[in-house]
Amino acid sequence: MWARHQWVGETHTEAEYRALADIVRRNRITDVYFHAGPFEPDGTVPPAKYANARDLIEAMRRLAPGVRSQAYLGQIRVMDDYGLLDIDRPEVRRNILDTDRAMLDLGFDGIHYDIEPIYPDDEAFVRLLDDTRALTRERGRVLSVALEQLTLVDAVEPVYRALIPRNGAVHYPPRPTEAFLRRVADRVDQVAIMTYDVSLPTRSLVGRHFAWHTERTLRLIGDRVTVFMGVPTYRPLMDWAEDLDGALRGVRRGVDALDRPPAKPYGVGVYAEWTTSTADWARYQADWLNE
Repeated sequence: MWARHQWVGETHTEAEYRALADIVRRNRITDVYFHAGPFEPDGTVPPAKYANARDLIEAMRRLAPGVRSQAYLGQIRVMDDYGLLDIDRPEVRRNILDTDRAMLDLGFDGIHYDIEPIYPDDEAFVRLLDDTRALTRERGRVLSVALEQLTLVDAVEPVYRALIPRNGAVHYPPRPTEAFLRRVADRVDQVAIMTYDVSLPTRSLVGRHFAWHTERTLRLIGDRVTVFMGVPTYRPLMDWAEDLDGALRGVRRGVDALDRPPAKPYGVGVYAEWTTSTADWARYQADWLNE
């Protein structure tokens, strides 16, 4: 589950911590990505932005033992003259690692990167994952990453590149190819696929979208790494057919289409804590937990 920044940025009462822990335990959430950024352009995060992180971590350990609290860190990646975080610069990547160390020193159980957009030729991102993995493994923590859904056809990627040059905010979809997804999976402990924001007009198409991406992603990396398929608990700005019901049913159909269960754990990633209503959780319990 992705959780809002206020949990690390503001003080909270014991009752608020207990309510959060109850949601996490009742819905069998294994990992919570607490927004602790975003990164500044130089790869740092001012400590004032996460002043309450230690209290949060201690409360989660006490009230929801066994649940991993991860520091969710992201930013818009620099492309040409657009974006804020230039991970091509070694000094920026070094600062990111220093930020990661500070988060782990506070007690976070892992680092969760959501740096966008990431294209399948992004070697700087791969180097960042290599360096971060060395740090998290040394500390006995986990490294997770959010990625866009796979390309529909890998062969289309060079066509996009030729027809729609990346130029600032105008760019073709930053979708990983199968080869790039495997490269990322080999460097992290968890991959969360941002399967939502599909902008499809019918519930049937939405369900097929989630089923197709779930089956394909788990076939590719389900034996290598823990996979979470992102599902939405918000309504898109435009009145499309995407909702939690259709997403969960689609993910389940994708899992059922596999010849066998993946070797590694898998599940859904709830996006997001701050948009999930009591009715949404009830739906999640019925459709996903079979309660």
